[in-house]
Amino acid sequence: MGANTRSKVLPWLAALATLVLLAVLLFVLPRQEDATREPPQREEKTAAPASNTAPPPSPSAPSAPPQALAAVATDAGVVSDTPPEFQPSAEPGKHPVDLAKLRERLPGNLYWELGVPTKDPEVQRKRAEDGKHWNDLYGKVLSGTATEEEIRQYYDHRRKVSEDYISFASAVLQEYGSQLPDQERGLYELSIRMHRTRLEEMPGQLDDALARKLTQDQRRKEWNGK
Repeated sequence: MGANTRSKVLPWLAALATLVLLAVLLFVLPRQEDATREPPQREEKTAAPASNTAPPPSPSAPSAPPQALAAVATDAGVVSDTPPEFQPSAEPGKHPVDLAKLRERLPGNLYWELGVPTKDPEVQRKRAEDGKHWNDLYGKVLSGTATEEEIRQYYDHRRKVSEDYISFASAVLQEYGSQLPDQERGLYELSIRMHRTRLEEMPGQLDDALARKLTQDQRRKEWNGK
């Protein structure tokens, strides 16, 4: 009986871990911008898009059970390593969070596209493609080769992701916080804090990206004029 209950709870822990992994990545990725920039005099010749592979999560993030960490995170979201679907249920011993109820409350939330566990290969394929698209665009933003429209599109997407994950985690805590184990409640609270920090930093990052594009455009003109 205990093993059956655990098998029902672990998939939900996997969903929670993906939520925190995304927050960690969105928090860490922009801090690598300075390290990826070339010196000004060489930037035009050597700048290249960032790798499609997102950097690993920050080692400072709290750990979860091994089964809950079986996920590959991208800048756009999380591609789950095909854990079993969480089945909302009112039966005793099951996880208290009712995903069906939350989906009704937050119908357009990006968590349903990016984070909720799924075994559907089509959904997994789409998540992988979306992740590659946003990572490629992030490389263009860093190298100064993205258009202004692409830069704004990238940061609008990141803002939407953070806002939606804050909404989802806040709804879980509001509805079920008193029923959750301390570790799970703490992970949701951590996700909210990190996404709020991400939103606070985003205007400055957008300004930096636009300024970097302007500098690159000017250098191209000078280069082509020689």
